[in-house]
Amino acid sequence: MISQNNADMLKFKKFSYIDTQGTGSEAYSFLMPSDWKFEGGITWNPQQVAMPASNTCRVYNPAGHEEFEGFANQCYFWSTNKQLLITNPPGSKYFGSKVVRPVNAISALQEIIKTSRSRYSDLKIVSKSDLPELVKALGIENQSQGPVSVEGTGAKIRFTYQKDGLPMEEEIYGVVEQVKFAVQSMFGTQYNIFWYVSYVFSFKSELGKLEKSTKVFQTITSSFKINQQWQAKYNNFVEYLAQRQIQIIYSAGELSRILSQMSDQMRSDQLEQYEKRSSVYDKVAQAHSDNMLGIERYYDPFEGREVELPSGYNHAWCNNLGEYIMTDNPNFNPNVGSNLTWKPIEHK
Repeated sequence: MISQNNADMLKFKKFSYIDTQGTGSEAYSFLMPSDWKFEGGITWNPQQVAMPASNTCRVYNPAGHEEFEGFANQCYFWSTNKQLLITNPPGSKYFGSKVVRPVNAISALQEIIKTSRSRYSDLKIVSKSDLPELVKALGIENQSQGPVSVEGTGAKIRFTYQKDGLPMEEEIYGVVEQVKFAVQSMFGTQYNIFWYVSYVFSFKSELGKLEKSTKVFQTITSSFKINQQWQAKYNNFVEYLAQRQIQIIYSAGELSRILSQMSDQMRSDQLEQYEKRSSVYDKVAQAHSDNMLGIERYYDPFEGREVELPSGYNHAWCNNLGEYIMTDNPNFNPNVGSNLTWKPIEHK
């Protein structure tokens, strides 16, 4: 146990989420303050063919009001074909996706705020803005390939509210992606549209204290990594469901058995998309509070890789458990009073 007094010290640990319901393996990991808590995880729904897994989570300070929240991805369907909408009207399900007219990212985030924060009083939108850099990071800027076209919008909204009498401030980010399929009909070219609300995160704290936690939130977001093998199994499972046209899998045991048979290797086209989309978390961190990214790159000798940690500290340490300490105290040594092996690390 570290006993030295260092009030300005920041300590992070690596958190790894294991997808117990599905693959049984690590789905994602990130750095979080060592005294914060994690709640939530991945839920599988094979009935939603285009997006069978979603993640909701909270990473929060149990001794305060600071919190990072990840919202579940949402998948919807729409069509310009009026005949199809007669058999699948708005509000119904089409291959597991709710039939809803597409909206942009700002509208989608406003609806999430309205739904998720409706129990709080005095809800006010402070600011809202488009974030085209999120769309660019995903590589979905108005792409077209044959009968399929892809477009997207990104946004962030800052808002305030009263939570149990305490004034709170929150900033939420997200992306809306549309995939349009051109379909020839007797009435000409029609479009079937699957559209997604994804990469939705928020940062919250007491009113006036959000900026103070910027580096912590940036560290969580910029260190967030989806496990490549998990993503490969997910991609292959989506293709499997599409090919089967939707075979409903009821039991978690059957789901795990089928997922275990999925390959954990990505094709080259999937790998390129995976690498592009991994960078969106960095863009969210950069966009937070309109501040420059308060992150510096260090080399972790235990894991043999780069790690991004908060800037502004003169000294950094790590151990083989994936924990990190940032401090300005030149006399601080975490090995004193500890049964772990800590090593100082340097900027890359």
